[in-house]
Amino acid sequence: MIFSRLFKIFFCCFFTLYFVTAQAQKNTSKTDEKIKLVDIHDRLFGNDDILHFKLIGKLKTLFNDRDKNISYHPILLQYKTNDSSVSSLGVMVKTRGNFRRSVANCKMPPLLLNFTNASQINGSVFENQKKLKLVVPCQGDEYVIREWLVYKLYNLITQISFKAKLVQVEFEDSVRKGNNETHYCILLEDEKKLADRNKSFVWNKKMLPMKNIETKQFLTMAVFQYMIGNTDWSVPFLQNIKLITSDSTKAPFAVPYDFDHAGIVDAPYAKPAPELEITSIRDRLYRGFCVKDNKDFSKTFQLFNQLKDDFYKVYTNCSLLSGKYLKTTIKFLNDFYKVINDNKMIDTEFGNPCRTDVRIEIKGLKE
Repeated sequence: MIFSRLFKIFFCCFFTLYFVTAQAQKNTSKTDEKIKLVDIHDRLFGNDDILHFKLIGKLKTLFNDRDKNISYHPILLQYKTNDSSVSSLGVMVKTRGNFRRSVANCKMPPLLLNFTNASQINGSVFENQKKLKLVVPCQGDEYVIREWLVYKLYNLITQISFKAKLVQVEFEDSVRKGNNETHYCILLEDEKKLADRNKSFVWNKKMLPMKNIETKQFLTMAVFQYMIGNTDWSVPFLQNIKLITSDSTKAPFAVPYDFDHAGIVDAPYAKPAPELEITSIRDRLYRGFCVKDNKDFSKTFQLFNQLKDDFYKVYTNCSLLSGKYLKTTIKFLNDFYKVINDNKMIDTEFGNPCRTDVRIEIKGLKE
């Protein structure tokens, strides 16, 4: 009887130890796999080296496919590897976007690259990538470069931000020979990869009030939008905003993207929405919720003051900018720092959502 009980105790202890050990090894394996995937992801986004590649195919057909029922088109992507050999990848590409997809606004539409053959991209700079947005010039390469720098600014603030890669793409139409064009473009991190990096998932919930977003992160994001002069965003309408969260019962994080309508980019086609009653995208307007006590901004403003030198270096260290644009951008940032370090100006600029005659908070702009 005693032997039987001892045997049962031994068996239970052995089984428990075996299960715990096996589960720990399984979890470790999953963690190692995630670390490996992150490292592979950094092959593309881990540095600021400009990646050069070529897109070859029936590009006129692709660029003209801008209606509602858009389709994927087979395109050949070629790039040089470290040993200078040419690597060719078959990708499926389609147009995307809203404003920039319209032929009335942009000559070239934004694109979505779909790497459908995982084995084909193993060992390449695109390994572990499935879908990547490609931001192309709407009305000039310089505005693409400026938008890329805005992503770099936000990367300095938080890792809960989209990674962006400046690339130089040669577009070769396989039908219309001799009409190759080379442009600066941006490869943008996939939203699911962004969520994975932050141990979260994408939450596509519309009409969520701004006050339901994690407060500290929201204020930082909203002040950033004010700093760059961007009003083209909305949390309730998920306009140029992605929500991510680790738990749907917790307050999500709002991640901004698409900054071509920001005043700091100063694209010629960008205009503020009439409802906002500002005349220029260079006119800053805070679009967050009402914060009655300005002291709630203190830690946010402190963060921006701490990052001031780093923000300026993003521009002064970029050799692709014109001297004129650099000068106007430094002044644009100087004006922002004057505001956040002056209590009266803070009341004026950040008190708008608390005024009864202003309806910024509830006004959703169309995508």
